[in-house]
Amino acid sequence: MILLLDIGNTHTHVGLARGERMVRTRDIPTREMVSGGGHAGLARFVGRNRPEGAVLASVVPAATGPAQEAVVKLLGKPALQLTPATLRGVSLDYPRPKTIGQDRLANAIAARRHFGAPVVVVDFGTAVTFDVVSRGGAYVGGIIAPGLASMTDYLHEKTALLPRIRIREPRGVIGKNTREAMLVGAVCGYRGLVRELIRELRREMKAPRLSVVATGGYATLIAEGLPEITAVRPHLTLEGLRILWELHAGDQGTT
Repeated sequence: MILLLDIGNTHTHVGLARGERMVRTRDIPTREMVSGGGHAGLARFVGRNRPEGAVLASVVPAATGPAQEAVVKLLGKPALQLTPATLRGVSLDYPRPKTIGQDRLANAIAARRHFGAPVVVVDFGTAVTFDVVSRGGAYVGGIIAPGLASMTDYLHEKTALLPRIRIREPRGVIGKNTREAMLVGAVCGYRGLVRELIRELRREMKAPRLSVVATGGYATLIAEGLPEITAVRPHLTLEGLRILWELHAGDQGTT
């Protein structure tokens, strides 16, 4: 059994995997990791299980060290951290590999394994990111745009009359009140953004049948109105970390 940690800006997504199966997942506020309280949350999550190791991806440097300390306290050894140096499963064709978000590399690993290449991952998190794996199996770059909740929260915070809204499917494309109008702009507008960017990626990559995999908090909602998205995988990042562990174990087995 392997412990998996995907440290994001808002939440740390944790998972336990046994073989190729995800046994359990949970979200822990990343602020708990930053403050050094992550061990208690991880201990509760793991329970009586005894993972043989851990794999970690982090986009929050302030949380990485405390998270590693929590893993050492729990398992007696640090987690394998996903970096360009530890990357397996995809190659890199990118000018400054160290600037790539570790979660984006994990997504690329899992998408390449399960959907082949070329493939694009759209991750609906705090930001919405597009990550591109070329026909040759290399991570070549991507796109970053504001996240869905970030956009609506910004409207609420920067205007006097626009409320904070709960993101859900709008009833139509003409809002009959302020909240409905904001929902239409957010959800339908985001689908338009994603659709256009996928169209441009297909054109540039000369891949009319490009596989597009969605993950992240709003993946299911946005994908419902987008036939361009070919699959939704809520735990794609954790799956990428699981595969990384598997590939490193294979490396050790051949040495």
